[in-house]
Amino acid sequence: MVWDEFRVSISKQTLSRELRESGYRKLSARPRHHAQDDDAIPAFKKPSPPSWQRSGRRSHAVRP
Repeated sequence: MVWDEFRVSISKQTLSRELRESGYRKLSARPRHHAQDDDAIPAFKKPSPPSWQRSGRRSHAVRP
């Protein structure tokens, strides 16, 4: 991988250490259960609230 791109031979451990020192972090996907039913997931998801809502119509009646 690194050799193909940059023609540099480096161990995975050294590459990992250098990347961490440069501020990069390893990201990993959230684990999923092996028996998870992909078809049932939408039924249990909660809808996200809208980011904004139009307020109700106000009357502009003049108070005495």
